[in-house]
Amino acid sequence: MRLTHFIFLLYTLTFFACKGKHWEVTRIEGKQIPIADTIVEDYAINAYLEPFREGIKKDLDSTLAYSPMTLSKTDGDYNTAIGNMMADAVFEQANPVYERRTGHKIDMVFLNHGGIRSLLPKGNISKRNAYEIMPFENSIIIAHMKGTAIHGLIEYLLRAKRANPISGLKVSMDPNFKLVSATINGEPIDDDRIYFVATSDYLFDGGDNMSFFKDNVGNTLLDYKIRNALIDYFIKKDTLNPKVDDRFIQVK
Repeated sequence: MRLTHFIFLLYTLTFFACKGKHWEVTRIEGKQIPIADTIVEDYAINAYLEPFREGIKKDLDSTLAYSPMTLSKTDGDYNTAIGNMMADAVFEQANPVYERRTGHKIDMVFLNHGGIRSLLPKGNISKRNAYEIMPFENSIIIAHMKGTAIHGLIEYLLRAKRANPISGLKVSMDPNFKLVSATINGEPIDDDRIYFVATSDYLFDGGDNMSFFKDNVGNTLLDYKIRNALIDYFIKKDTLNPKVDDRFIQVK
């Protein structure tokens, strides 16, 4: 038998032997390899990375502003200095961006109390502090909402009974947590008007049970992270002086 005939015969037998077989995975095995101090340190890699580590550390810890007091989200019942600062920072930093893109101005800001993840310490304030307060990658989005939908937002605020950060909106409630008054930039809410509400993309998508945002008539994603807005705000302010005020209060 010639060699070429033998090869052809071998190929044919192999093809028909394999044809019709159904292969299935019957078992998957894995092994856990713990990372422990027994792993030998690679000094060459560490030496290579050290300048990058130092550069990042220097950037994170460079002073941007100064806080004369420690600020915590537990400092007030219905609005806090740190929450007011955060909402005001988003308003101040996002508004010119939004106006340049659309010709409209932001009317108000609505964020969530749980989104404040750290206190702001007394003393020099750095980028690291901004990352601690807002470690998430949440971006600012502008929800276009009719006045009728704003009432749903206010009802949420009243039900929550906590200091969700707001700016531009002012709400007062009675001892039974019923609405007494609500204004946006000092004016009564017009049910037929479209309001431009800055929030985070997480909340816009229904996070923290904020289902009222689904009643929007449009939206604009700014591609501007809340953390970056905070950093830009710190750079501009030099000395921070936020206060608890009357933007959300309970009256007798």
